[in-house]
Amino acid sequence: MTDTPIRRAHGFPQTGPAPELVESGFALENADAGFLHHGLNLADLAHVLDLARRGIVPGPAEKALLGLLLEVLEIPAEEFDYDPSYGEPYNSRERYFVARIGDDAGWLHAGRPRREAARVALRLHLRRQLVELATEAVATATDMVARAEEHAATLLPDQTYLQQAQPSTFGHYLLSFVYSTVRDARRLLDELDELNTSPGGAGCVNGTRLLEDRGPIAVALGFGGVIPHTRDAMWQVDGLIHVLATVASLLSNFSKLAEDLEIFSSSEFDFADLDDAYSRSSILMPQKRNPYALSIIRGASGVVIGRLTGFLAVTKSPSARSDNLIFAYGEVPRALDLSLRITRLTGGVVRTLRVNPRRMREELDRGYSQATDLAEYLTQLLDVDYRTAYVVVGNTVREAARRGVPGAEITGAMVDEAARAHTGADWGLTGRDLSGVLDPRAVVATRRAEGGASPEALAAMITSLRERLRGLAARAEEQGARFDEAEARLVATARAVVEAP
Repeated sequence: MTDTPIRRAHGFPQTGPAPELVESGFALENADAGFLHHGLNLADLAHVLDLARRGIVPGPAEKALLGLLLEVLEIPAEEFDYDPSYGEPYNSRERYFVARIGDDAGWLHAGRPRREAARVALRLHLRRQLVELATEAVATATDMVARAEEHAATLLPDQTYLQQAQPSTFGHYLLSFVYSTVRDARRLLDELDELNTSPGGAGCVNGTRLLEDRGPIAVALGFGGVIPHTRDAMWQVDGLIHVLATVASLLSNFSKLAEDLEIFSSSEFDFADLDDAYSRSSILMPQKRNPYALSIIRGASGVVIGRLTGFLAVTKSPSARSDNLIFAYGEVPRALDLSLRITRLTGGVVRTLRVNPRRMREELDRGYSQATDLAEYLTQLLDVDYRTAYVVVGNTVREAARRGVPGAEITGAMVDEAARAHTGADWGLTGRDLSGVLDPRAVVATRRAEGGASPEALAAMITSLRERLRGLAARAEEQGARFDEAEARLVATARAVVEAP
């Protein structure tokens, strides 16, 4: 028996796809067609008009193609016949176009691979999502600022490691989540600037002889410019990674707040309470009202982190591989959509949250969060090193707790007792009024430096944040308006060609 050499086949496949490939590959891609549908129509319109600009597509074919594309533009994605048995979504479109206008549909391939149309469509879809998410992040941050201002004077025993740390206010605590949200909203808009560049005209890796200028397609679609390197234009993924990382950061911030609020809303803390509209009852236990919205926020954060991690794993392939972007068409839009929903949910939770100032003050009065201020006061008053003051105050607190004396009622005599035991000397504090150091509201009032919890410092932060948020909102609105104008102009241009005599 002689071995017959196997010759590698060349050219496109001569048979249909295997059923296993259809259900495992093409079905997945077609499930993502809804994200690309509108953008594919716009990309095709711009491509046909550019072909005509260069005198490549004949006039009758141009009219036929543009007329059909304008018609398909009005068809919702869920009503278009995307069928995985034909292959990826582009194949379904091609089959539909050929069935309608015959070989004139073939002009869509001139100088452009299918992946170019999909890359353009993905960017057109994502840029809309980024504008919407940045706008919603600004709205949620604005809600947080409003609640922080409302609770600027609401005392809170702020915590680290779930242990009382220092006296603060609920308003100051809440603003810590605003700053992270503002930074992520700005990052989203910065990433939008990068993403809003055109891969149009890049071809497969090094462009096409049919195209001397990639600028007109970029302008027609409202992109800010072109991606300079054609191979990079077709295969880059770093911008998508940055987008996923930013939404993971955004939801991680909200998850931290949700974790805190779940603790704060427990009967053991009772610092806050979720509105009924953001809660869910237990089907078994009549007394339970569960903070369901907080579970959704926390879980969604984990899902987005998983999508970022999964996408990173996919994109570490060698260059110019389709797998990294095949999955991007669904994973990135879904992550942004989930992030948008969770951002809105977080805003609703914050807007309707009920805060319990009485319980927060009770915990402050019961605890010893003034201890740091007392130690600092002693270093200033007595010129003792902080380590010595720290040990003396720590021993004073330990003895006060043993006697059941709360922090605000610690006396100078108690400090002198601890000082004698540790240093052998009396510090002369017996009879001294320590209320200005131990009263939580007095402690908060001393935090006048930038970023502190005093009323003046908090008001300055609120004013600054509102100005920054207005700027971000205006920036997002301006970008969205530009996209609207570009799309309307493109459609009007195509329609004028179709309707011309």
